[in-house]
Amino acid sequence: MNIYAIPTPASRISGNSYVGRGIIIGTAPDGRAVSAYFIMGRSENSRNRVFVERDGALFTEPFDAAKVKDPSLIIYAAIRQVGNRLIVTNGDQTDTIRDGLFAGKNFYEALESRCFEPDAPNLTPRISGMITFENGGFHYDMSILKSIDEAGTDCARYGFSYPSLPGLGHFLHTYVTDGNPIPTFQGEPERVAIPDSIDALTEELWTSLDPDNKISLYVRYTSADGTRSESRMINKNKAE
Repeated sequence: MNIYAIPTPASRISGNSYVGRGIIIGTAPDGRAVSAYFIMGRSENSRNRVFVERDGALFTEPFDAAKVKDPSLIIYAAIRQVGNRLIVTNGDQTDTIRDGLFAGKNFYEALESRCFEPDAPNLTPRISGMITFENGGFHYDMSILKSIDEAGTDCARYGFSYPSLPGLGHFLHTYVTDGNPIPTFQGEPERVAIPDSIDALTEELWTSLDPDNKISLYVRYTSADGTRSESRMINKNKAE
């Protein structure tokens, strides 16, 4: 078996009813930086969302404000640009990282004040990523903060740092699959193949996600120097 073979994102997702929220960061074959974020949901509260892009940042917002029951874990900035860094997370720790950078901290230091989400019994992990553009290229970091046991006794912290390698990306998602409680993601970020086409990656991800539980998807391709980007966004609620 070739341990360096790179699976497609579809092969990591297809047939799995619930991988939760997911982040992919990597490099297109032509050298562009790639970031993708998707959300899924099982409850009415979780499914009542759309992605909205404003001033280069990505936010989750209610689709129907009258149906919001608890905004605390479902409404947040998912992507923010801070100088030469692009932050992508599955929660309000996006702003924690931003504030930490402004205070002179690095990615991992900024996350020291956070842990998994307080949504027992699931204790959903906080997954985060950051692309740093410098010297005409980029590298990226990823983090997962999750409960050390089923009781939520304490937080286990895992960090990963990657150079840019054309055609290679890394995929973090919150859950292994559906369940009660939902089993937390295990291991290091999964290797995935990144295509040159933003439309190809967008279509692959959206069609691979479970049709009942997928909610929104956002994909961004950025030039290696961080100066130019294009994005694609799909909202299931608006489409319907």
